[in-house]
Amino acid sequence: MKKTFATLVALAIAATAAPASAELQIPNLSYRTGPFAAGGIPYADGFNDYFTLLNERDGGIGGEKVVVTECETAYNTEKGVECYEATKGNGSLVYNPLSTGITYQLIPKVTADGIPLYTPGYGRTSAANGKIFSNVFNFPANYWDGASVVIKYLLDENGGDLSGKKIALVYHNSAYGKEPIPTLTALAAKHGYEFIEVPVDSPGQEQKSQWLQIRRDKPDYVLMWGWGVMNAVAIQEAANIRFPMENFIGVWWSGSENDVLPAGDGANGYKSLAMHGTGMDYPVYADLKQYVYDAGKSSGAGDQVGSVLYSRGMYAAAMIAEAARKAQELAGTSAINAAQMRDGFEALEVTEARMAELGLPNFGQPFAVSCEDHGGPGAAMIQQWDATAKKWNLITGFIAPDDEVLTPLVMEDSAAFAAENNIAERCN
Repeated sequence: MKKTFATLVALAIAATAAPASAELQIPNLSYRTGPFAAGGIPYADGFNDYFTLLNERDGGIGGEKVVVTECETAYNTEKGVECYEATKGNGSLVYNPLSTGITYQLIPKVTADGIPLYTPGYGRTSAANGKIFSNVFNFPANYWDGASVVIKYLLDENGGDLSGKKIALVYHNSAYGKEPIPTLTALAAKHGYEFIEVPVDSPGQEQKSQWLQIRRDKPDYVLMWGWGVMNAVAIQEAANIRFPMENFIGVWWSGSENDVLPAGDGANGYKSLAMHGTGMDYPVYADLKQYVYDAGKSSGAGDQVGSVLYSRGMYAAAMIAEAARKAQELAGTSAINAAQMRDGFEALEVTEARMAELGLPNFGQPFAVSCEDHGGPGAAMIQQWDATAKKWNLITGFIAPDDEVLTPLVMEDSAAFAAENNIAERCN
């Protein structure tokens, strides 16, 4: 008889999981199949490998081994919710679904179940307001931060004046792709540029009409909120119409090696936001080599090491591990539960000194989480693709977002969510 997806998930978990009281259970809602696998695979590998490193080098976190149960979502919201329901009873401490669609569906569920949801650089932007979203954390930056950083960068490139310029947004026609629109609209009113919306239906393999529109409208700059195959297609189409690549800037989910390599020399000069450093010139990679790669314990095929999205998955795992350490400290026990893990997230502070201790000096921005602020400082860098060297180069330091514009937007959206869901403010 044909087994259902949920049954297969349950069987897989039963085969790999140990008693929750003896281990730290951290599920990995991954996607290694479908049109978004090119992004999902390296992220999942980096996420898994970092926890393997902690287990092999340190004996886990606070003496507790970490068990990572991977559940395939195929970037499908329904499957993501099924994975959550199938794993939450296993003592799961936190969820990191790498999907804005799944995140939106899980926010009420994790809040009711008392489990933290960590969505670094994606998900619902207004979840940065911890007064309303008690169990959701999206530090160190979110989509609205990213949109603001791009505009600040373009202001700097244009002597502080964008009036009369045309800025187009090519976006994945989903909750994810639509996230920056309110920010870019508000910033257009402030800075006087014309804002053009160019949606691309999922998965984004056909974009001829969108790039014909761009050729016709002649925007000065094109921004992109894409994912998976959509990114590579957009960059190739931009090259086909000879759009100047130095004026094409993607969000951090449109800035991986997989996005630019298919276009070859045509991608040279393309830019994207960056939440963190790039490349393998960080001490943590020496430890990963010794304890994970050379030991034959790499996740997946082991061919994604050092890529942008591998590093991002590793970074997410590192921040989860730091929250677990803080939770253990606050709770006075190494065998923490999900509620204690939530408290660890809310009390987390990551300094540059601590990042250096983790083997990641100057990799990510320092931040401190609080009851009110679950979003972090929101700064980001700009990186640029060198097609000859086949590498990303950071061309700016961290650029702070325009909180004068963003804070009211976050407060307005989170207040609407609170009213719709009868949620009272906390942190008083």
